[in-house]
Amino acid sequence: MAGEPLLRVEDLKLHYRSGRGVVRALDGVSFDVRRNEALVVLGESGCGKSTLAKALMRLLPRNIAHFSGRMLVDGVETMGHSEERFRREVRWVRISLVMQAAMNALNPVVRVGQQVAEPLRVHRGWSNRRALDRAAEVFALVGVSADFLQRYPFELSGGMRQRVVLAMALVTEPDLVIMDEPTSALDVLTQASIMNALKRIKQELGTSFILITHDVSTSSELAERVALMYAGQLVELADAKDFFREPAHPYSKLLMASVPRLHQEEKPVHIPGQPPNLLDPPEGCRFAERCPSRFGRCDRDPETFRIGERRTVRCWLHAEGTRT
Repeated sequence: MAGEPLLRVEDLKLHYRSGRGVVRALDGVSFDVRRNEALVVLGESGCGKSTLAKALMRLLPRNIAHFSGRMLVDGVETMGHSEERFRREVRWVRISLVMQAAMNALNPVVRVGQQVAEPLRVHRGWSNRRALDRAAEVFALVGVSADFLQRYPFELSGGMRQRVVLAMALVTEPDLVIMDEPTSALDVLTQASIMNALKRIKQELGTSFILITHDVSTSSELAERVALMYAGQLVELADAKDFFREPAHPYSKLLMASVPRLHQEEKPVHIPGQPPNLLDPPEGCRFAERCPSRFGRCDRDPETFRIGERRTVRCWLHAEGTRT
């Protein structure tokens, strides 16, 4: 997988203003996504996963206190793009988003076929008929009958609505699809069906995915690389096979030990404590208060170290690695 990555993110920060101060929701995140690659972003609620999705799509609220960093798509810096240029060249053209809670992402009074066709009318200037024909093709790809084009969102099950939102994200044939908790409200069988559809789409279209989730077991079905976030920072980035088999960061180890597994005698462990308040995060390691491996150097904010060819860890325990 040599060459320029499809997406490169460097030192991305997004802070919000609130009534009690500035929330450092995303604080210096760096990673890349290669073509036809599935990157899973894991972490507890409130760690910055959904903020990352909004930052990548530049779907930003009005209460921004700080937004900075670099975002390169095929080597082209996009952070300097105007809103109009970003909308015209990147959003829904190169990168699309499957938002959390599919019912909330759909207009309840517009037929789903029209909603899926809309990005083609807006971004490609296609006629309504041509856009609907393409919508029918994408419906087939995600496992929905073309008969559903004329239905309203309330007439569909939760799994069907999720497939419709996925079709909306795929209809313009973007290079990268970001999915924010796409299966969190679905039953286990529907989750498995959606994940199988994603694997098939990745294989047939060569689409790259960023899957944002807190569900370790579901994410392992699609993941080729894993980015683990904690308190607004990325603490480990590794190939999925290495991460799930032998996690490196203390938080990664505790997270994997908390997941129930078949044919395992050891009981799942509980991760003690709570994540820090991002209104006033600690000066040192943000995981230190919960970390069983804490030592003196943890009072300083850890650097990110490269250990091996494709793994980075933000932890002083790995200071023998190469600084990134």
